[in-house]
Amino acid sequence: MLLLISPADVEEARECAKAARFLDIVDVKKPDEGSLGANFPWVIREIRDVVPSDKPVSATVGDVPYKPGTVAQAALGAVVSGATYIKVGLYGCTTPEQAITVMRGVVRAVKDYRPEALVVASGYADAHRIGCVNPLALPDIAFRSGCDAAMLDTAIKDGTRLFDHVPPELCAEFVRRAHDSGQLAALAGSVGVDDLGTLTGIGTDIVGVRGAVCERGDRNTGRIQPHLVAAFRAEMDRHAREQTTVAAGN
Repeated sequence: MLLLISPADVEEARECAKAARFLDIVDVKKPDEGSLGANFPWVIREIRDVVPSDKPVSATVGDVPYKPGTVAQAALGAVVSGATYIKVGLYGCTTPEQAITVMRGVVRAVKDYRPEALVVASGYADAHRIGCVNPLALPDIAFRSGCDAAMLDTAIKDGTRLFDHVPPELCAEFVRRAHDSGQLAALAGSVGVDDLGTLTGIGTDIVGVRGAVCERGDRNTGRIQPHLVAAFRAEMDRHAREQTTVAAGN
């Protein structure tokens, strides 16, 4: 399981760089613009410059409306700015067909510029609260639009968590559907250390966190701390070892 950490700015990215050996992907977002709020192109470039070159940078395009051309341009801006994972929050898409149209445009814009870049179709565990596409539709949307990964996050950051909206057994189904169609499965949404056993057990490929590695566990007012990143990775590794032991015993 890969660890994706989301700094809010360049200073936090420097803190991530101090803990680079404990993380796998640095994710650029702007939390005050939403769950998958997009940051400025120059911030993506600056973070790319301060993060070790062997660590990929991902960037969110935003909690996007159903405006395929607008979103494709935004995605191209993110990849031109140095991101190699491009995440699109399908906030304004109410049907799978709309989501597929948006993501096909993103895939073409990104892959024409950088074929090796990965495109992530991101939905929301609490989709019922905002009226967007069903979370379990995301793997099929990702497959039919040519994406590399399907992701779930939470749209409304009010203290509720991923598993409050999509219980572990349905998250396991999400992961299975993604894997069956050849995509990576990414999960986020106020994920904490206590969730790592479940996330490991269901085969999650990427876990995205912010609050869990911020002081006081606060994604908005807290700042990312290298020692918390290291502690989170240690727990990830412990669960991975336990999972391997169980699998070997079976």
